Amino acid sequence: MSEKNKLSLSVQYPDARLQESLTRPKIRRWVKAALCAPAELTIRFVDAEEGRTLNRDYRGKDYATNVLTFAYNEGEQPADDAPTQADIVLCTDVLEAEAAQQNKSVEAHAAHLVVHGVLHAQGYDHDDDTEAAEMEGLESEILARLGVADPYLSEAR
Repeated sequence: MSEKNKLSLSVQYPDARLQESLTRPKIRRWVKAALCAPAELTIRFVDAEEGRTLNRDYRGKDYATNVLTFAYNEGEQPADDAPTQADIVLCTDVLEAEAAQQNKSVEAHAAHLVVHGVLHAQGYDHDDDTEAAEMEGLESEILARLGVADPYLSEAR
């Protein structure tokens, strides 16, 4: 395995609704496609209650959101060989509702959210228009390599 994509991945399903369809090998493929450096990641699928609690407690927003990224070495100047470390939490309820609203499969939307979370874990953000354009462009390129349609072409701008 190349050093670039060295990955330690844990996938957790406390909300097991998507465990059979969003398998660990699929998730690993999506994560590796978005990696620019070695990483130690946990991907966790939760229900709306846990998603809301995490969003409220860590971001001060009292609602469940689609994906939360907790990057543990964000803002640090890590050693050259230090892996990116993060927990990425996907809320099954929001993921399924958004997929239905956007007329896309749950799998395609989950791939997008995993890629989005992995990019956040590596320091990408979308706080301003320039950052958003860069991050969205990367997401679109990565998803295209995975055979997933560009999620931004179908959204109203």
